[in-house]
Amino acid sequence: MPYENLLCEVKDQIATITFNRPKVLNALNRQTMEELGDCLKQAEANLAVRVLILTGSGEKAFIAGADINELARCAPVDGKDTSLFGQAVLHRLETMGKPSIAAINGFALGGGCELALACSIRIASKTAKLGQPEVKLGIIPGYGGSQRLPRLCGKGMAHELILTGDIISAEEALRIGLVNHLTEPGELISTAEGIAKKIIANAPPAVKFAMEAIEHGMDMTQEEGLYVEATLFGLCCATEDMREGTRAFVEKRPAQFHGR
Repeated sequence: MPYENLLCEVKDQIATITFNRPKVLNALNRQTMEELGDCLKQAEANLAVRVLILTGSGEKAFIAGADINELARCAPVDGKDTSLFGQAVLHRLETMGKPSIAAINGFALGGGCELALACSIRIASKTAKLGQPEVKLGIIPGYGGSQRLPRLCGKGMAHELILTGDIISAEEALRIGLVNHLTEPGELISTAEGIAKKIIANAPPAVKFAMEAIEHGMDMTQEEGLYVEATLFGLCCATEDMREGTRAFVEKRPAQFHGR
């Protein structure tokens, strides 16, 4: 369905979601988050979608943060509601069982950085800038940045980035593990699509269960996580794709997976 602030396209089992408010550097407002929530719901239910790529329109920004004009009007109750709503949308992105790739083409600040953190994989243009500068506005990250950033980059680095509000280069983001890869600006989407195609070539149930093992295991002890892994490994063994994958390996031919 058409959206006012998003462009959505499905091609070759990849859903590309483009934040399309270039005049305000693709800033996130309530409407954009509502549209994203609906778009993710549609993508989750669409069997033709295996991987999502999220990016921003224009050359300057992935998402430059929240819409400050809207944010400035928030009272305490409104602020909490805004935070919880945004957290719920990004939780769906993180846990929908379909991998997501953030193709960071420019500024990824505040909510933009938080959205990238909720993706499975992050690829950045060499010209990208990332950060959580909310303290400079008298607030803190509200879409999960205070929770995902330390889990990804460590407590010390999260403290430094969030408490200083510093904006870092793409090279520094790569060094601290905030992004997986850097590319030339013109190669960003093709690189993301290349990774997506590698994922699509694998068994859909295995990809989904692997994501579940990683996601749930992060909030458990290692012993508990190992039990979840063993359970999901067992479920994989019940799939037709597992039979096909092992048979194809023995027969030295490419596997033909069907998601069953």
